[in-house]
Amino acid sequence: MAETAASPTPAKTPVDKDLAVRTSPAGVLRDAFAAGSLAGTVEISELPFLTMVGIRAAAGSDAAQRIAAVTGGLPARSGNVAGNGDTSVLWLGPSEFLVVAPTEAHESLGGSLIPALREALGTGAGQVVDLSANRTTFELVGPRARGVLEKGCSLDLHPRVFKTGTAFSTEIANIPAILWKTGEESFRIFPRASFAEFLGRWLLDAMREYASPEVP
Repeated sequence: MAETAASPTPAKTPVDKDLAVRTSPAGVLRDAFAAGSLAGTVEISELPFLTMVGIRAAAGSDAAQRIAAVTGGLPARSGNVAGNGDTSVLWLGPSEFLVVAPTEAHESLGGSLIPALREALGTGAGQVVDLSANRTTFELVGPRARGVLEKGCSLDLHPRVFKTGTAFSTEIANIPAILWKTGEESFRIFPRASFAEFLGRWLLDAMREYASPEVP
């Protein structure tokens, strides 16, 4: 009987090759996140290596308008999130913003976002700083996600107050982080890399209650 030829292994893309040699801030928790997630209740995962860019530009300035043309807009006030789909811009202050984009948008992988932002700033007053290694991203989803966060978040997370599509700087378990409500039952959390493992373990512990059959 003739042997069937094995399918060739797909060639690694530049993104695959780059990620293969990188260690995410909470990579040590990958298996714990999988084991601690409760399908249909609350699930946690890390989205490592997203492209993040710190922007400083005075609202209404020529530089801010040029940057807005690249990102699809800049948020106008606290809590606002602007952008053009794949690229989102979170408000951090009157002239400070965090751009969040897919991993492949990073210039080390051939992405043009950061160079385009630098060009848009030009000689104008402000900053464009690559912060991709400064933070990681946790995603918390499910009907109990808000309950988990409410155990240690200083924000009022009731849907009447914290609406879908808004993001605020806050503290979770006394750890500074940015909290973005991406859906009715989904949140993205941006802790600094040095706090990522601690916060990840705290979130897992806060989720454990909902694994009990006594919790409806």
